[in-house]
Amino acid sequence: MTEGHGKGAGFSLWARLRTYFFAGILITAPVSLTIYLAWLFISFVDERVFSLLPPEYNPESYMPFFIPGLGLLVVLVGLTLIGALTAGFLGRAARQLIDGILNRLPVIRSLYSAITQIMETVLANKSSAFRECVLIEYPRKGIWTLGFITGTSKGEVQDVTSDLLVNVFVPTTPNPTSGFLLFVPDQDIIRLKMPIEDGLKLVISGGIVTPPSPKAQLEAPANPTPEA
Repeated sequence: MTEGHGKGAGFSLWARLRTYFFAGILITAPVSLTIYLAWLFISFVDERVFSLLPPEYNPESYMPFFIPGLGLLVVLVGLTLIGALTAGFLGRAARQLIDGILNRLPVIRSLYSAITQIMETVLANKSSAFRECVLIEYPRKGIWTLGFITGTSKGEVQDVTSDLLVNVFVPTTPNPTSGFLLFVPDQDIIRLKMPIEDGLKLVISGGIVTPPSPKAQLEAPANPTPEA
């Protein structure tokens, strides 16, 4: 009797310690990974910026200690100043001059034109790119995958087909920056109410982090009464 009770107490203690251990991981892992990834990004930007600056303009040459994120701040201030300068008449004239030079280069002009169109489309306020999650049957009927609408198909791709096509980007897991561009008939697309952020979480986690259904949220009681 006493021996069985001792084994039960030992097992209960071990189970409780294991629960505490996994609870500690759930609390510290997201915070640690977030700080680590942010530190990697800031360090990457700082190294690239300071390596391009001459020593006389490098803030690290005058400061007795290192300040992380200073290079990122320099980039933000620099981009803001460039945007302010190009908004005026002289800035627009300088940009037209640069466009004219780059558009005359045989290989560079194609690359420059493509990058310019992509940036203008993504940064435009009225752009619908990557603002809507959808479900499509891919790679075959009966198998569904998550995608993001990047726009309506235009040009020759649309002209040679009878259906209204939609550009859908299907990301890969766990790296959503790579994927496939599909031209899908509009009637074969199921549009979701899922925000883009939740869709990215679903893709990156490989389906582990599943956002709740809007229908389930509406059906759930606002203030559930505790059980007696």
